[in-house]
Amino acid sequence: MMPLLRTLPFFLVLVVGGGLAIGYLTTPGSWYAGLEKPAFNPPNWLFGPVWAALYVLIALAGARIWLRARQSSVMRLWWIQLVLNFAWSPVFFSLHMIGSALLIILLLAAAVIAFVIASWRIDRMSALMFLPYAAWVLFAGLLNGAILLLN
Repeated sequence: MMPLLRTLPFFLVLVVGGGLAIGYLTTPGSWYAGLEKPAFNPPNWLFGPVWAALYVLIALAGARIWLRARQSSVMRLWWIQLVLNFAWSPVFFSLHMIGSALLIILLLAAAVIAFVIASWRIDRMSALMFLPYAAWVLFAGLLNGAILLLN
């Protein structure tokens, strides 16, 4: 338990801090407000709390895998998903590249699912913590695809 308590703050600062910084720098503006959105588009206020909770789970899973298998392919998958996660908002909200953002989110979904499968043998709790993330990313991919089709 002590190694996790020493490692977790780094992962929380990295993931939650990074997510908050990217969210702040790529706040949806008038461009996003003007887009046609599907009927299943959630209200804007929902995205912040959902991502905050998911970022805590992502950080916790990352810290746990770091302590168990630092040099493993599972840890590499964790880093890949983080890079893809952090890349999506600037591509979508700042560059307005809806198609490229869809490609990123599909790659992100694949990385998240691959992490769940690969981490299952090493740390089942980390795999389980990524399941809500996988569900949200798949939903976000559907939303991104629908916005691409509507615009």
